[in-house]
Formats: sequence, C-alpha cells, structure tokens
Amino acid sequence: MLDVTKKDDVARPEASVQLYSLAEEFSADMGGSLDRLAAIGLQHVEAFDFVGRPTEIRAALDAAGLDSPTGHAPLLSDTLWTPDGSIPTPKPEVVFEAAATIGMKTVIDPFVAPERWLTEDGVKDIADRINAAAEVAAGFGLTVGYHNHAQEFIASFDGQTAYERFIALTEDRVAIELDLFWALTGGQDVVALTADLGDRLIAQHIKDGVAPASNPFAPGAPPFGSDSLDQRRAGEGDVRLAAALQAATALQYAVIEYDHAPGDVFEDIAASYAFLKDGGFIR
Repeated sequence: MLDVTKKDDVARPEASVQLYSLAEEFSADMGGSLDRLAAIGLQHVEAFDFVGRPTEIRAALDAAGLDSPTGHAPLLSDTLWTPDGSIPTPKPEVVFEAAATIGMKTVIDPFVAPERWLTEDGVKDIADRINAAAEVAAGFGLTVGYHNHAQEFIASFDGQTAYERFIALTEDRVAIELDLFWALTGGQDVVALTADLGDRLIAQHIKDGVAPASNPFAPGAPPFGSDSLDQRRAGEGDVRLAAALQAATALQYAVIEYDHAPGDVFEDIAASYAFLKDGGFIR
C-alpha cells in the first residue's frame, strides 16, 4: 500500500484536468464535455486556447459547476509552435484580461521553442520575458508560470541544465508547473526535480506512459506528433507519479493530462482521477 501519511489534507493538492486532453470533444460540445468531467468528480480544469472566447468558457464552466484556476497561454514567444500546429500569440494584456474574465489565478506559458533553450542568451531572454510578464499580470491580480516539455533539458551551462538556469534567473513569484512525463523524456529524475523546485512548484501534470527512446526536441530529431507518444493511464507507465507527488512541498493542483489519450479520453481521465483519489494524493 502506498504511504501517504506524511501529507495532511491541507497539504495535498486538488485535482484538475488540462482541457487540451479533450480538445476535439471540447470544441465539439463545450458544455457536454465539462458536464462529463464534473460527473467524474472533478471541480477544476486547466483551460487552453481561451483568449478568443473567455466569456463563452466562463459561462460553460459556471453551468457545469467548474472553475479554471490555471490556464495555458503563450506569453514568451512571438508565435507558439506545438507538435500539432502553430498558435498565434496575443499580447500579454489581452491574455490577462481574458484570464481574469474566466476567473483564473495563474496563467502558464506551455511551450517555448527548442532552439531558444540551446544558448545562455536564449535562456536569459526567456527568463527576462516571464519576469516582465509577471509584473504586467500583477496589475490584473494574476500570477504567471511556466510548463516544461523536454527541450529545456538538452543544453547545459556550467553544470546547470537550461531549465535549472531558467529557474535561477526567474523571480520567486513566477510559478512552476512540472510536466512529469516530459521531464522524464528529458532524462530527469522527476522525484529529485520536484524536490529541488520546492515551494515554487504549484502544479504537476499527472501524465504516465513510456518515454520516447530519445529526446524528440533535440537538434536533428525527426518531426513527431502527439499521436506517436505511448501515453497511458496514471500508474500504468514508467513515470514515478506517486513518489513525485509525495516529494512536492506546496503543490496546489495535480493536473491530469494526455497529449495522446490511449483510449476513450473521458474513461482515461476517470482512471487517472481514480489513481489520485484512491491513492490519497488529492484532497
């Protein structure tokens, strides 16, 4: 049996789900999708692609009895690349106004292009941008954060990975959301990394599976898409989810996500939620 006695109810995070996991279903039937998440037992979601439709999303969340305390939006790039296509980048003020309409607390940048993590100047620019964004966000009553993939762990400078250098250069008020699957893909010990991030780590992406044999974001790696990933329900892959959850000191949200759900996405989300609930990892 898993030992979770070291964390009381106050210290345990709440469950959430990144809506990117059900992007097609959400686009086709926003209200119905949210109702199904609420029926699973979820109270929170993590919105994405929300800037152009904040009022619609807020109304749908209210109708389903859900909220979106965190959300993903590009803050650090002129354009945002993902394995499934590019997303235009709005101005930070536009992002924060939309986030405030929805009722968010923290806006998290989900992806910065791999080549920008390969030089010290590139990492400094990313850090400078998020520090500046944090100041703008404060005017809207919001905080900002960063969500990793695997490109942040390719380059090292004086014994620090680019990711570690980024953490060192950013202000403490910049929150961190650690994607455990992608950190493992980047060759990281996800438990040790969780512990090192300390109280700045407010969210983990609870995502399991078998990591690719090599870092797909490394220079010269062949193009890939989300459908090539071997992702599995929480507890059924190689990611040390239980130990990573226990290593966190100030985690607020355990965010279920699939880049590529192995089956029916709602059943897969329900299974990962059961892993969190039955294991005693969430409030």
